[in-house]
Amino acid sequence: MKKTVVSFGEILWDLLPTGAKLGGAPFNFAYRINSLGDEGIIVSRLGRDELGRQARDHVVSLGMDTNYIQWDQSAPTGTVEITLDENNNPDYFIVPDVAYDNVEITEALLAVASEADCFCFGTLAQRTPTARQTLERLLDTSEKATKLLDINLRKNCYSTETITRSLERGNVLRLNDDEAHYLAELFCLPWNSTASFTGRIIPKFSLDYCVVTLGQRGAFVASADGEQAYVPGYKVDVVDTCGSGDAFTAGFIHRLLRGRPLKECCDLGNAMGAMVAAQPGATTPITTLEIQEFMQADCPRVSQPGLESFR
Repeated sequence: MKKTVVSFGEILWDLLPTGAKLGGAPFNFAYRINSLGDEGIIVSRLGRDELGRQARDHVVSLGMDTNYIQWDQSAPTGTVEITLDENNNPDYFIVPDVAYDNVEITEALLAVASEADCFCFGTLAQRTPTARQTLERLLDTSEKATKLLDINLRKNCYSTETITRSLERGNVLRLNDDEAHYLAELFCLPWNSTASFTGRIIPKFSLDYCVVTLGQRGAFVASADGEQAYVPGYKVDVVDTCGSGDAFTAGFIHRLLRGRPLKECCDLGNAMGAMVAAQPGATTPITTLEIQEFMQADCPRVSQPGLESFR
């Protein structure tokens, strides 16, 4: 049965060395949700400029709903300047004071949030009081939805207050290994291992699940009822990692919303993340058939030392 997944936050242009690609974690996530057959709805805002018009046209070309994308008459469309290191890992400069910082509450947004099966949000789109207030209203309205916090900590784009409030509102936390270490230090949680971190962060913020992605080394997930699982990643030739984590999150939540075992949720997420990392840009199409073929192929796996006992 098709699920409705609302994704709140940024649509922006990733200005890569190879050219501009439309992205933004909430948009990338919503697109990958759509590609899996669910209804991914992006809630965002674009400037009344050429980049905004191009962005909307691209969203339409990807077959996505644009009814919840607002227009801003003064602020520009969001952009990010991206450079890649020798290992193709990205570094970002996220331009402030842009359209997605000004998403306003509307009756249409309240209506779609009230029907959502899942509501996804992060920290980047909470840089302004307007956006934070809009997000709070939508979270209050989406009473029946699983609240997915893809925390997505970006330099100079979050505060301790925003992180804390977001964790208090979420049911499912998705973060990478660096972000897990940062939260452990921020909240004075002793770090012995990834497993010990999830065992401390879940009760502290009354989470249902916490999943830590480890790049090509896979993902570790834990639940409030004590279940823990580790799934190794897929070894691929990396082109760029933009959108890889968002693809993981889409695959993971797609299966979680259907009550699938946590290992199955992580394996689909790992496959989608690996496939996106092996191609340029964050929204290059991948079909469900291609995902199935990839997962059925004898692709080498990469494990994280110390987590083998959780397989």
